[in-house]
Amino acid sequence: MTAALLSAAALVAWPDVRVVRRARMAAVVGHGAPRRHGIPDVRIPPSAAALAALAGAVLSTPLVAVLAGAAAFVAARTWLASRTARGSEGRLRSLADGLGSLAADLRSGRSLDAATTAAVAACADPEAGPALARAIRAPEGAPAGHADPFLREALGRIAAAVRLSGRTGCSLAAVAGAVEDDLRARHRQRLELRAATAAPRASAALLAGLPLVGLAMGSGVGADPWGVLTGTGTGQVLLVAGVALESAGLAWSARLIANALR
Repeated sequence: MTAALLSAAALVAWPDVRVVRRARMAAVVGHGAPRRHGIPDVRIPPSAAALAALAGAVLSTPLVAVLAGAAAFVAARTWLASRTARGSEGRLRSLADGLGSLAADLRSGRSLDAATTAAVAACADPEAGPALARAIRAPEGAPAGHADPFLREALGRIAAAVRLSGRTGCSLAAVAGAVEDDLRARHRQRLELRAATAAPRASAALLAGLPLVGLAMGSGVGADPWGVLTGTGTGQVLLVAGVALESAGLAWSARLIANALR
């Protein structure tokens, strides 16, 4: 048991190698501490799985430890994916703000360099601003890679508009305004779809919690459902089958909601 506790503690406290390398590079170059924004917390799912498995091993049987570790890992991955989606929406809104500032400054007669600097300052997201600046100042290069296809498409359109403006002298402000309107429309559509799918998500969460309510009710009337599920062969088979069916149902519900949000 002591070895298991030490192993779990070491897994939780073990530093992320990529963050350590970035910190050393920043110390050598002199750019300050690296930003964690946009870097996925790759240690969270294994750490959550290790802690849940340890708790299951201490409080119950090895089978419960395995199931608890797997459930914690999947839950942590789902939470990280949800946080990544929220970050993508923030970058989308931030890029739209930057494009609005760029279009307004260009229409007022400011130079492209000054308008770009103001647009970067208008971007609240630390990734959207530099990506927009690269698309404007280095339009010949490939747009910065993003997981969101809408952001990649918007940056590609801005870079193409800058190239076209440099060759023909056409207005860049009109294209920047059009891309801004498109990004804001897509953001509003995402919010509407998320609101429309709130009820199915709540229903799926409620149905997922019903087995736990059943266990609590069974224990409240004097039965021992948890002991049956973990202490008998038939109960363990039913426990594994129930967890598998519950996981399949949650995965299918999440897939349907994700397809509706696209």
